[in-house]
Amino acid sequence: MTGAADAGREAVLQRIRTALGRDPGADPNAASPNAGGTAYRTEGSRDRDQLLDLLAERLTDYHAAVRRCAPADLAATVASALNDRQARRVVVPPGLDSVLAAALPPGVEAVADDGLSPEDLDAADGVITGAAIAIAETGTVVLDGSPGQGRRALTLVPDYHLCIVRAYQVVELVPEAVARLSSSASRPLTWISGPSATSDIELSRVEGVHGPRNLEVVLVG
Repeated sequence: MTGAADAGREAVLQRIRTALGRDPGADPNAASPNAGGTAYRTEGSRDRDQLLDLLAERLTDYHAAVRRCAPADLAATVASALNDRQARRVVVPPGLDSVLAAALPPGVEAVADDGLSPEDLDAADGVITGAAIAIAETGTVVLDGSPGQGRRALTLVPDYHLCIVRAYQVVELVPEAVARLSSSASRPLTWISGPSATSDIELSRVEGVHGPRNLEVVLVG
């Protein structure tokens, strides 16, 4: 078994050396001849509509629900999502858009997060937040703890997360997202690619282990 593991490890290392353009017999401490010159993509080429289409496709692949709307229809779309979910008590971060928070449908109570306990968060029907950025290629939504997103527990404990992503927040590639997030790099970032899920046990997918079991994203075009 040890021999097979060593052979597998060497195969992986050889692929890395090949990708870096390194001679297998070269000094392992020497600089790679391609160091700093590998042509990785750092900027996307898709237009705005293509980015939103790709992001919606990736999110759906990850079992997230996606709704798309115009800016003028945002409040109505959020109301429809909450009604379909039969959510009657939702947590909102202190910095959530006041107009949006006031437009919740009748019978839905918005509970401001003022340090709610994990038990209080778990008892809520869900949480509504904004986002910092979204990556179309990977179907990832990133939260950086800004006022409209709140602390990490807010989006990890409730079983349902309704996240609002606006068109200008969508980029194509991970390097573009990292560049935009540089100003908030000192804060904990939450990178979300679909509902929380794991397949650790017998490769059976189980959702809701490490975060919300239900993720719904409203893409505002």
